[in-house]
Amino acid sequence: MPMEMPKSRTIPALLQEQAERYGDLEALVGGTQRYTYRSLRERVRAFAKGLSALGVRKGSRVAILMGNKPEWVIADLAICSLGAVMIAVNTWVTTRELHYILDHSDADTLIFAGKFLKYDYSRMLEEMEPHAKSLPKLKQIIHVGDGYRDSVPFDRVYELGKSVPDDTIDAAAAAVEPQDVAYVLYTSGSTSTPKGAQMQHYGIIENPFYIGNRMHVEPGDRCWLAVSLFWGLGCENALPNMYTHGGCVILQEHFESGEALRLIEEERCTIYYGMPNMSQAMYDHPDRKKRDLSSLRSGGQLGTLSQFKVLVDLGVREACHIYGLTETFGNCNVSDGRLDPRDKVFATLGRPLDGVIQRIANPETNEPLPTGQIGEVQVKRYVTLGYYKDEDKNREAFTPDGYFRTGDLGFYDEGGYLHFRGRIKETIKTGGLNVAPAEIETILTQIPGVSLAYVVGIPDPVRDEVVGAVIVPQGEPAADMAAKLSAELSKQLSKFKIPQHYRFVSEADLPLTKSGKVQKNRLVELFKS
Repeated sequence: MPMEMPKSRTIPALLQEQAERYGDLEALVGGTQRYTYRSLRERVRAFAKGLSALGVRKGSRVAILMGNKPEWVIADLAICSLGAVMIAVNTWVTTRELHYILDHSDADTLIFAGKFLKYDYSRMLEEMEPHAKSLPKLKQIIHVGDGYRDSVPFDRVYELGKSVPDDTIDAAAAAVEPQDVAYVLYTSGSTSTPKGAQMQHYGIIENPFYIGNRMHVEPGDRCWLAVSLFWGLGCENALPNMYTHGGCVILQEHFESGEALRLIEEERCTIYYGMPNMSQAMYDHPDRKKRDLSSLRSGGQLGTLSQFKVLVDLGVREACHIYGLTETFGNCNVSDGRLDPRDKVFATLGRPLDGVIQRIANPETNEPLPTGQIGEVQVKRYVTLGYYKDEDKNREAFTPDGYFRTGDLGFYDEGGYLHFRGRIKETIKTGGLNVAPAEIETILTQIPGVSLAYVVGIPDPVRDEVVGAVIVPQGEPAADMAAKLSAELSKQLSKFKIPQHYRFVSEADLPLTKSGKVQKNRLVELFKS
């Protein structure tokens, strides 16, 4: 039976409700720190008092920059408990990008760790001095670990809060409304500045609750989380998924496959949240066969059929295929790894979540399309309130009747399951005909000998573009592999969709973004020779 949704529609109210319901259950584990629902709420309130003493109020804008530490979660929940807005900053940020986000978001407070992996954030802040000129709205900095100039130590904030009465925090929490903005999450773009998606309290509770129900999350479940908290998959998906269901988040500060295996075994994690590269790295690690991963049961991942097989073989027997964007509160479609037929679990993106209003529409006219016809995936609920200080992008992002334009192509089958067919901007136009790369990629990755496949448009003076395929083979490619792939594709695709050019590369040769995603716009460079 699906769980009943919490009554609360704001983050501070949810903390109170779940502390009363699940007080002694563990809620957060990270490093040497462990918190139950009751002690987490107490810790969050204590930190919120300190922030209040420092002048953080409803409407304040507080940025967080650090790895997956308990302090990230405590600060996040405390910021929201005061009615302030949490700004999540990408840990792979450069000095230029950090300045842009702090400036564009109007952040008045920054909570950060001085260093993380190879990144020196203190040095970045130094490069932006004088802050009074470059970041005039930034009034104070709070540090975890190494400090910066006159920044306030994180633990000192608790001391400052001891003089703040409970009534002050209770009044601030009561003033928070479900429709208020809780988060601004910056989405990356390859050709433009990041966009700050504004996410509301009620959506951060309702949509992740439905995600958890699709994953059959139960009180006491334990979620391994190495996906960065600043990602929508972390802070607006995994985190509230667990907290609306009485689950516990087991943080890994940054992903390392051997440490991940240890955490999953020792903490008896039941829920997996990760990316295909993570599950593959854990599966390939020499410690895997020594570790007891039998506690794993459910969770979410994107990926191909072969990538899902790795996840299931790792032990996530009820793995769910997930789909969504930061703007759709992490996920809007999730397959049911327990109840859906296996082909629907992995070969589709699942059905829309409860509460989600979604349609497949003609991307030019926004007219709804019938079952089986490919069009743009458009979502009306749950979606971002809009991009912060960016009305031009808001006009582009929403249809006149209020649907958010995902920019993704797909279609529904007769069972209402969503099939992904690529990005609109990735659509290849060859001789006036549109080709969806994902359609070809899906078939290629099912052919024996193909590990990964990426399909791109190659400029052509006659046909505008022709189809090219970049293949990561399993082992060395055979001399006639290209011909064999084309022969297999011709059994399922029209002739104009068959790649005219192939490039066989190792996975290490693929151009990646800072977040580890393949830069498809750079794959064309592989064909220049």
